[in-house]
Amino acid sequence: MAPAAPPDHPPRSGKDEPRTSTPLRAGGRDVGRYVHRPVLPGRLSPRPCLHPLTTLGGVPVTGFLPADHPHHLGVGVAVPDVAGRNFWGGPTFVRGRGYVERDDHGVQEPVGGPEDGPHGFTEELSWRADGTELLRERRTVAVRALGEDCWALDLAFTLTNPGPRPVSLGSPATNGRPGAGYGGFFWRAAGGPGRAAVFTADAEGEAAVHGRTADWLALTGGRWTLVFAGATEETRRDPWFVRVADYPGVGSALAWAERLPVPPGGAVTRRVLTAVVDGRPGRTEAAALARRLGE
Repeated sequence: MAPAAPPDHPPRSGKDEPRTSTPLRAGGRDVGRYVHRPVLPGRLSPRPCLHPLTTLGGVPVTGFLPADHPHHLGVGVAVPDVAGRNFWGGPTFVRGRGYVERDDHGVQEPVGGPEDGPHGFTEELSWRADGTELLRERRTVAVRALGEDCWALDLAFTLTNPGPRPVSLGSPATNGRPGAGYGGFFWRAAGGPGRAAVFTADAEGEAAVHGRTADWLALTGGRWTLVFAGATEETRRDPWFVRVADYPGVGSALAWAERLPVPPGGAVTRRVLTAVVDGRPGRTEAAALARRLGE
């Protein structure tokens, strides 16, 4: 069964009303949509997301509000700890206590409407908590066809500190849970526990690739495969956060072992390219797709 689509706001009228979602097409086919303003409970840290996404053949490749982690929202950018506020959703990891339900969630709110381009759009987002803007983001989303059975998603973001004080980004790992350095770009894939496999150019399996850097990484569910690659040197230095045993998901970690400081006026920029493929390519084919992503 295909994953449920994220709920949109009720239809709006008037030409000046903000756009709630943007359809995505590659190779003349619909491959999904980007939801700018999903309606979600506050504890999920409401934020824009890409869902549903499919292969060119129509196979679902994103999960949304899964029972195991309801705060996983397809594909997007989320950080568990921004100056002590939760922009990931769900419980917050507290040193010495574990995961705790707290009223500390932030929200990502679009500022104005998206700026459309030839292959996608750019939008500005305000990361707010308790009425204070902690980060201002500029995000670009673009899609293109890579072949008859493959398309590419290009997601880039810049997080800027607009305030007068330093802001730091953290994760459960920086707060005391080793190996849980998630936060940043994250893709919750379709399917359940143990149904996916992961590999890089020289390693295979969750234990071998989790927490390590690699020029590219492939996650496959058999009928679909996602090949991820960092598009910049800075992005490629971030370790991959990988899950397949508990659920299928891949992220590029901003704060894997240490907090990432953002001084006043400072910025953090990352760009992740993803090939969305029908079927299961081998290691040589996946490496070729990763090279094509960078062309």
